Amino acid sequence: MARSPFAPSFWRSPLRGPWLTSVLGVVLLGGITLLFVTGLLSYAAYNPDLAPVNDKTPDKGILGFYLFSWPTDPHWLYRLNQGVHVTLGITLIPVLLAKLWSVVPKLFTLPPARSLAHALERISLLLLVGGALFEFVTGVLNVQLDYIFPGSFYPLHFYGAWVFFSAFVAHAVLKMPLAWRSLRQLREEKTELVSPNPAPPTVSRRGALWFVGSGSLLLFLTTVGQNFDGVLRRTALLAPHGGAEPGSGPGGFQINKTAAYAGIDPRETSEEAWRLVVVGRAGRTVRLSRAELLQLPLHSSALPIACVEGWSTSDQWWRGVRLRDLAALVGYEDDPPDVFVESLQRHGAFRRAALRANQVADPRSLLALSVNGEDLTPDHGHPARIIVPAAPGVLNTKWVARLTFGDL
Repeated sequence: MARSPFAPSFWRSPLRGPWLTSVLGVVLLGGITLLFVTGLLSYAAYNPDLAPVNDKTPDKGILGFYLFSWPTDPHWLYRLNQGVHVTLGITLIPVLLAKLWSVVPKLFTLPPARSLAHALERISLLLLVGGALFEFVTGVLNVQLDYIFPGSFYPLHFYGAWVFFSAFVAHAVLKMPLAWRSLRQLREEKTELVSPNPAPPTVSRRGALWFVGSGSLLLFLTTVGQNFDGVLRRTALLAPHGGAEPGSGPGGFQINKTAAYAGIDPRETSEEAWRLVVVGRAGRTVRLSRAELLQLPLHSSALPIACVEGWSTSDQWWRGVRLRDLAALVGYEDDPPDVFVESLQRHGAFRRAALRANQVADPRSLLALSVNGEDLTPDHGHPARIIVPAAPGVLNTKWVARLTFGDL
């Protein structure tokens, strides 16, 4: 028996072969393409071209060619996009691992390159395997709120996605004819994936696919619940925002950052101390207490909270002052512009954020003062927070201190 992985007879599994690899590859072809598209849409939702504070990848160059103003309709757009992105990514992990297992003998094929075309294929394979592991690992760590990777998640995952998907497309183009032929033929082709000295089978190839599929189904069922409230959320055993809701009552729904984590001092959010500063045309400025805000026309919006980690809430009933009405107070009566939002938050990213004019103009976009019939709790952003339809959760800034309206 060969003891070196560079010897073809070292790999004895009777399951490996073009048919199994092709089936797994076709599943990944559709799944990873959808992952890439939803990932790019998630990036676009941050409106990174609007202001430097929104752009966590300032050197993206031509990789931002597709960016557009993120819409506010439908109001559940980001909730759906990010729920699909995260849930699908976790569900595909068993398929990815099975695919890598099915082709691992090719990593030890000698000679390393038989021709220029073969060398290019091997290089694309290294980028593909490395990129896949990098993207899935950083994605899972982000979902689990474990920021142990070097640097910021946003540029790492963004650039890694482009490297990985480029290699993925090149690999798919090179291998699609073989995959299609393998799926159509009844007899397995003899390739380097087929062991010259296979061990006795203990499970069929279809049995192996059922095993992989069962693993994916298990991950799906223990992840997807974080997109819902109530009983379904309790099934999200692998998600930090699974399990029971964090409290009861009108404010008993999920949050990412507590007031304590953000460094909010209760003294600066008291009725006596807190004032909202609103700046507009030609430096026109107004300062409003919470009591004065409550005297302005109040409106209600039913909107969810949806975050990049994939979790979301159902629609909550927010009530407050429309952003476009606040813009009108400082000189923008007819055509509200972009707005730069600053928070009292002292720790963590997105203490400041920008919203586009279309988001400000939407009548459902509020500086919220209450939710579900009661004043905001400190953890939900008391004394005031932003709530905008279809926007990522981090752009719904809590503990708002200052709004600066103008073209950004």
